[in-house]
Amino acid sequence: MKFIDEARIEVIAGSGGNGCASFCREKFRPFGGPDGGDGGKGGSIWAVADRNVNTLVDYRFSKVHRAQNGEAGRGSDCYGKGAEDVFLRMPVGTLIIDEVNGDIIADLTEHGQMEMLAQGGEGGWGNIHFKTSTNRAPRQKTEGREGQRRELRLELKVLADVGLLGMPNAGKSTFITAVSNARPKIADYPFTTLHPNLGVVRVSHEKSFVIADIPGLIEGAAEGAGLGHQFLRHLSRTGLLLHIVDLAPFEATVDPVKEAKALVKELKKYDPALADKPRWLVLNKLDVIPEDERKQRVKDFVKKFGHKGPVFEISALSHEGTQDLVNEIYKHLEAKRHAEQRSEETQMTEEARGISSIDPNDPRFKVLE
Repeated sequence: MKFIDEARIEVIAGSGGNGCASFCREKFRPFGGPDGGDGGKGGSIWAVADRNVNTLVDYRFSKVHRAQNGEAGRGSDCYGKGAEDVFLRMPVGTLIIDEVNGDIIADLTEHGQMEMLAQGGEGGWGNIHFKTSTNRAPRQKTEGREGQRRELRLELKVLADVGLLGMPNAGKSTFITAVSNARPKIADYPFTTLHPNLGVVRVSHEKSFVIADIPGLIEGAAEGAGLGHQFLRHLSRTGLLLHIVDLAPFEATVDPVKEAKALVKELKKYDPALADKPRWLVLNKLDVIPEDERKQRVKDFVKKFGHKGPVFEISALSHEGTQDLVNEIYKHLEAKRHAEQRSEETQMTEEARGISSIDPNDPRFKVLE
């Protein structure tokens, strides 16, 4: 299946049915009075997050989604039938944006989450609602309200804890294959990876995290060169970035330091917030470098590149150093989760203290007896 991570659709909710102006005409009730029923409610359109859906391919070809109108009211106190709602299943991680004003309508981050995209119109009132002691034969009725109509842009941002960054052929796909259950295509030419791949990394039976691999970046990606810029949005939800560098490029003219700096530059151009995320340096393909040269080559690269964060030396092909890296990643993610949890608990405690600190004798508060 082709990976589709962006689509544009139009959603049209159903209009409400019109109310009815009718009068009772039974044999023994010559003055039966008004009996016009209300119109039915129009169908609404909902988005539903479904973890069994992986792409937005269904919405690339089906662009208009319409709900039915409500039925009109009828005589003899018959109310019109309301139309059924329409539910659009979308992948978890879908961001729904209004094309007209740019507002974010919904962000589907959990399985089963439901968000209304277009609300159906209310049904009109029949003349039974207008009967009074002075107006016993009302002929008033109201029309059903029109349903909402919206043009939406859908953007899929995969939900992953860790994202992989690197130039083409840096070994990202080999790495995600070595540490997770993902099986992307691997070949000896650039841009083998054409769409994001997700893999679950099992640290132990009950400990795991999700890692995302996107197509490699090249210089000029922020202006549209290559493929990676199309999928950089998928890294916006990650908590940690792994910058994988090919320390032993096949071509002697390729400078790993220059390529690494170019990638960081493109990342800042695309989104400064993304560039500010924690980023670890992972030096790959050490198995190609002679053992007596590895330490010096790593030292020279780190010095020229100027990286201040953690540095890991691995060989994704031989799995050398990959398990130590996986363990450190999990420790980092757990520490981040605990810090966020403590922050939430502290905020809740401060809010509770603010409520309990109210002085009952304060004249601004009036006690009702």
